[in-house]
Amino acid sequence: MRIVGHHAVVIGASMAGLLTARVLTETYDRVTIVERNILPACGEHRRGVPQAHHLHGLLASGLTALETLFDGFADEMVLAGALLGDILADGRWYLDGHHYRQVPSGLHGLTMSRPLLEGHVLQRVRALPTVQVLDGCDAAGVEVSADGRRVIGLRVLPTADGATAQVLDADLVVDASGRGSRTPVWLEQLGYPRPAREEVRVGVGYASRRYLLDPEVLDGDGGAISNGTLTHRYGGGLQPQEHGQMLVTLGGYQGNHPPLDPAGFTAFAAQLPADLYEIIQQAEPLSDPIRFTFPVSVRNRYERLRRFPDGLLVLGDALCSFNPLYGQGMSVAALEALALRDCLRNGTHRLTSRFFRAGAKIVNSAWDISVTGDLRLPEVEGRRTLKVRLVNAYLPRLHAAATVDGRVGTAFMRVSNLLDPPPRLLSPTLVLRVLRANLRRRRDRAQHRGSTRGCSRSPV
Repeated sequence: MRIVGHHAVVIGASMAGLLTARVLTETYDRVTIVERNILPACGEHRRGVPQAHHLHGLLASGLTALETLFDGFADEMVLAGALLGDILADGRWYLDGHHYRQVPSGLHGLTMSRPLLEGHVLQRVRALPTVQVLDGCDAAGVEVSADGRRVIGLRVLPTADGATAQVLDADLVVDASGRGSRTPVWLEQLGYPRPAREEVRVGVGYASRRYLLDPEVLDGDGGAISNGTLTHRYGGGLQPQEHGQMLVTLGGYQGNHPPLDPAGFTAFAAQLPADLYEIIQQAEPLSDPIRFTFPVSVRNRYERLRRFPDGLLVLGDALCSFNPLYGQGMSVAALEALALRDCLRNGTHRLTSRFFRAGAKIVNSAWDISVTGDLRLPEVEGRRTLKVRLVNAYLPRLHAAATVDGRVGTAFMRVSNLLDPPPRLLSPTLVLRVLRANLRRRRDRAQHRGSTRGCSRSPV
């Protein structure tokens, strides 16, 4: 790719920021990452990422994106202790109370702790010769041209006592600072409108606890997820991680959150499918439960703004922050970074509008998946369109079909892993498979009941 600018600045050393910096090295002479917190050693928790103590998912699309940006990344992670496997064949999925048939899907995922993943991405980015990381520095505002139409730099304030602010001249500033992004405030100060903001108040709260577990207990599986049902609205999952540890995360909506005392946490876990609860009971606790709450999913509609300064972009959680129970955040950030790469192939002319449109397409799928899923619960406030009601009536039947039809399960995994668009689940071919599988399940249950009655009448 050709060089389009001398210096790009990225706000935030989040996964979104790190992957964006990697992409920008292809088209800018220098890239500077500005991070408020001091970055830790690889594998250690980073301050400012409280959810890093909880179960994380890297979707198949996210892993593919990381492999595109960093050659041999999956192999590197496996050597560091991560587990690589088929998302459906090597994972136990209990969706709406239905245990998916475990068959090869061709989709691969990594299971590991968030600090391990983020630490290795940071190492890869820091090793790039044109990247500079300024940690312990706060982004204090943007500098603009005399006419106010273009961002030309970022004001940086070191967090150390007595430090003085400096201005980093930049051809491009990318805000990847997360949910606390101050870009809407900066826009208003510069006379630009704030983006429209969409919210879904989910009131999610979850707690996690580390265990020591013999991997043989999982029979080779790389983890398990249960999203609960309308009757038992408590979800959770368990995931083997590096150093022979297992992380268990339990969650619920609108105040139905797991307790933090060990006995209460274990009792809450009893609401998971029986085999998952049995695994937890066999494991040795290594920590007390830690809680994280997520009150609201937020989408900032930057793509709808008619006025926006050149030389400034927003991505990652600063663009859209999803309910973390769906595990979409890191993978969406990776896909947005690749979308920015594609936009830069055509230079910087109208880069802002082109990128926001491309980013909106990525966000649309993930937002539809998570918001539609959340709105199946009556306690979650939101507009339930006819489409939302129909999808939420159809999905339990799809999940039931996936217990006997591996192709149905694979189709759902392709959509939930952001490889196929959600409408693919409503294709005539798949709907027919769902209908046939449910008829087969009813027939099998009827035959089972008949054989059971027959046995009960047989003489002893």
